[in-house]
Formats: sequence, C-alpha cells, structure tokens
Amino acid sequence: MANQKQLQPKLDNLTPRQIVAALDQFIIGQHAAKKSVAIALRNRWRRMNSDEAIREEIVPNNIILIGPTGVGKTEIARRLAKLAKAPFIKVEATKFTEVGYVGRDVESMIRDLTEISLSMVKLEMQQQVKPRAEEMVEERILDLLIPPLKKKRPGTAQSRNTNLGFNQPTVTSSGSDQNFDPVSASDEELNERTRDKFRQKLKNGELEDRKIEIDVKAGSTQSMQIFGPQGMEEMGMNLQDMLGNIMPQKTKKRQVKISEAREILFAEEAEKLIDQESAVQIALDRVQSTGIVFLDEIDKIAGSSSGKGGSGGGPDVSRQGVQRDLLPVVEGSTVTTKYGMVKTDHILFIASGAFNVAKPSDLIPELQGRFPIRVEMDSLTEDDFYKILTTPQNALTKQYSAMLSSEGITLNFNDEALLEIAKIAAEVNREVENIGARRLHTILSTVLEELLYSVPDDISSGTIDIDKAYVTKQLDHIVKNKDMSQYIL
Repeated sequence: MANQKQLQPKLDNLTPRQIVAALDQFIIGQHAAKKSVAIALRNRWRRMNSDEAIREEIVPNNIILIGPTGVGKTEIARRLAKLAKAPFIKVEATKFTEVGYVGRDVESMIRDLTEISLSMVKLEMQQQVKPRAEEMVEERILDLLIPPLKKKRPGTAQSRNTNLGFNQPTVTSSGSDQNFDPVSASDEELNERTRDKFRQKLKNGELEDRKIEIDVKAGSTQSMQIFGPQGMEEMGMNLQDMLGNIMPQKTKKRQVKISEAREILFAEEAEKLIDQESAVQIALDRVQSTGIVFLDEIDKIAGSSSGKGGSGGGPDVSRQGVQRDLLPVVEGSTVTTKYGMVKTDHILFIASGAFNVAKPSDLIPELQGRFPIRVEMDSLTEDDFYKILTTPQNALTKQYSAMLSSEGITLNFNDEALLEIAKIAAEVNREVENIGARRLHTILSTVLEELLYSVPDDISSGTIDIDKAYVTKQLDHIVKNKDMSQYIL
C-alpha cells in the first residue's frame, strides 16, 4: 500500500501490553476496555503487514463500550487515537437523523474526519518545510520594515533613499564598516546594508515587540446551507469551493507585533511550500486505514417508537432510521468528500452508551453484528477516585498546582485530603447521581473556590497545604445538606 510508513508512524513498536501501559498513564482501571482497544489497534498493524492477497478482506472488530458517564469511555478512545497519531472524531449519535428529517446525515462524520486528517498531515508537512518557511517569513518582515528599492525607469530622476521606508534609521559606519562611505554608496548598497542590520536584529529577537502592518485573509464563510440540510451537503461544499476559486480572497490590514506576525505569515508561507495534492492523498489514505470514529450515546438511538427501549414520541420516530443509515458506513461504504472518495471499510468505530434504559440488543440486528466486541465498563470506586487524583499525568490536582504556580503559589495536597475528597465523591455519586470521575471536577472546584478567588489579591506567594480539615471545612455544610449537594456537588 502506498505511503505505508507514513500511515503507521507510531504502530511499529507498540504491542498490546505497551498500549495498555500507555493508557494507564492517563486512565485508571477499566483494564478490559483498554485490552480490547489495544488489540484493535495492534490488529491494524497486523493487517497492514499481512499478505497483500488477503489484506483488504481483514475488517476491524468494532467495539461497544457500555457504562455510565464519566468512567473513561471517551478518554480511552481519544488517548488511543493520540497514541497512534490517527485521525479521530467524536460524534454524538443523537445529532444525526434519518434521511428525510431535519438534521445532519451520518456521512458528514466521515467528511469531518477527512478534514481533521488533512489538518494533521498539513501540520506534519509544515514542520518539514519549517526552515525554508521561516526564511521566507523573515524576508517578508524585512520588506515591511525596509521596503526594497523600486527599479528606476530609464531617463527618470529619483532622489536617494526615497524608497527606504518612512522610519528607516540613518546608516552609520562602525567596526567592520569603517571603509564604507555612505555618501558615495549607491541606493542599492545602502538598502542592502540596512536590511542586513535589521535581519540581524530579527535573528537576535530585538524587534519582537515592534508593530508592523500586514495583510491577513478575512474569515472564511461557513458552508452554504441553501440546498437544505439533508443529502445536499456535498453540493453545497462544492459550490462554495467553486465560488472561492472564482472570487478573489478578501484580505484586511492588521497592526500586529512582529512576534505575532511571524505565526500568521509562517502559516501562509508553509501552505505555499507543501505539496497540496500529496497532502490530500496521504490524508485520504490515513482516514481509510487508521481513522477512528467514536460514536457516543448510541444507546439513545436504540429502540423505536413502538415502545421497546423508547419513550413513544419525539425523536423516537427516526431512531431505527438513523441506525439503518449508520449501517452502510460502519460495515463499509464509499463516502463522497470534497477531497475525493473515502472508503470506510477499515475505519475503526468505537461506540459507547450508558444503556440504562435500552440494551445493546435493542439495536437493529444488522448494526449489532457490526459491533462484535462489547465491554462492560466498571463503576468507579473510592480507591479509583484516589488514584485518579494522584496517578495520571493530567490529574486534576496537578492541573490546579500548575495553574497556581503561575501566580507564584505552591499548592500541596496531602494524602488525607485526597482520601477525603475521594470518599465524598464516591458518596455523592452513590446517593445523588453517578457521573463518574466528573464528580471530582465539581468537588475540587468547590474545595478550592475561596483560594482561587483570593489569589493574587490576598495571597500573592508562598506555599499552601490542603489537608483534611480544609476539605471538611469547605464541604461539610454542603455534604450534610442533601438538597444542596444535588446542585453544588
């Protein structure tokens, strides 16, 4: 397969055990789910390295993750995609409707995934052309600071230095320039020497705060919706592309610092340097071979208006219709995008849902068959909450410590405080509503509310220790008041 090495940049050395270990750094527990997605990811590498005669026949085993909110379903899929550097999109099944109803059609998620893939590829290509693009940006900034001389027309007089820029400094001789005579030098020599001096200042970072005026592209308009929401999205996108090619790109002038101008101009110059056709082809290949679609809330489209798994009204009339529309995309079809045709045969679909009311068996049989792997997610325990607060690289406690360190405050949580927070989170989830690890967000924000408000006005530096007594003081009256805890915690 073409671009094989580019399609699997991170899979060569990742065994299923290593994938699980990498996920363990961010997600506590849920070993069964991690094991299933690790096998699915490794199977991609196995397929791409299998005999070419059978490679296209090997289809992914799609997965349904079953469990309450906040137990890590989305995070597992997101981290898996990041680990593999694969195009990833999360969509809610409830956002789609059956053809004929107002709403988005299911194929739009593949078009969105293609856009994400192209953005990823272009970013990688921009890094490859970065040195050349930075040189071009430097020249553009120099042109704005010290405009190049215009060529004289034969037989016309031109006063010296009229094109050297309104604020151009006087060039003086010093050091190695002692033999340079600015009086006898030509305009071209003066201009070039001035540019050299400013070029060196730019390299040394001496002009980063200086403001210059640049032309930036005006914000692009959203996709046209004049054809209606269903089935005509592609026609709308194509019309927008055609009009965009015919009509000139609008620009507007902005006064920005050179440091900001570098970023804006770099994006423009890098875009010119990368091979657009190659980028599109690689992006399409990546979507088809390594794309991951996370279908959230699939339980909400299970059942029908007849009452099985449904409430008998409202959006239920199109539930089975959405499932029927999803089926060809999941089992393998060809979707038209503005960059070309995308085959969905080898895209990995990971669905999730709480399935409190409906059951996986309430999905239409054909769709059930396309999700052969089903994993029951574990509810989080008090011990899990403690580990979530301490173990992951992105633990909430570490996030708050990092934020306050920007204010000159060192924030420390002792073990007793963390155990108390974990205990309260488990109790509130049990008694009010189980929202999983998201409960820690509400509890920690309540615990630290007064502190976050006082910094930096009342507290501008030093070390603050959060202990059990502090946690109890901030939460005691809320925990005891069950009605209040429903709203605050």
